[in-house]
Amino acid sequence: MTVTAFRHRPEPEEVARLTSTAAELLEVLWGRASTAPASASQLRVLLILEHHEGINLRTLADSLASTPPSTSRLCDRLQAAGFVERVVSPADRRELRLRLSDRGRAFLADLRARREQQLQAVLAVMPAAKRVALLEGLEAFCDAAATRIHDDAGDSGSRIA
Repeated sequence: MTVTAFRHRPEPEEVARLTSTAAELLEVLWGRASTAPASASQLRVLLILEHHEGINLRTLADSLASTPPSTSRLCDRLQAAGFVERVVSPADRRELRLRLSDRGRAFLADLRARREQQLQAVLAVMPAAKRVALLEGLEAFCDAAATRIHDDAGDSGSRIA
C-alpha cells in the first residue's frame, strides 16, 4: 500500500495501518542492531529507569503491567549484568530504589547509535523532499502521542508511560 492512495484526506484507520507496517519494518531494522545482551523486557526496564530514575520496584512493576516478583527477577538479571543498581531509599530504609548504572547508560547510548545507523542507511536512499515530509509527520505524531500518553497517565493515577 502506498501513500499516494491517501492524497486527499487519509482516515486515521488507513494511516494507522501503514504506521503499523512501518513499525514492524523498524523492528526488523532494529533487530539488526541487536539488543543483546538485554531481552526486549529488560530493554523496556532500562528505558523506564532512564526516564524515571529512582523508582521503586512496585512502581516499575505497575508500569510494566507485571507482578513485583517477576519484575524483581528481571532487575536481578539486569543488576547481575551491571546495568541496574539498587539503592536504599533515603526516606525509608526498607525500600529499594532502582537506577541505571553507568554501564546501563552506556549500553543504551550504544544501542541508540547502532539503531540510528540502520535508520540512516534507509533514509539515505529516500528523496530529500520525502525525508522532510517524514520529519514533519513524525514531529506531529510525537506531539500527539505525548499528549495522549500524558492525558492517559493523568487519568490512571501513578502509571508510568
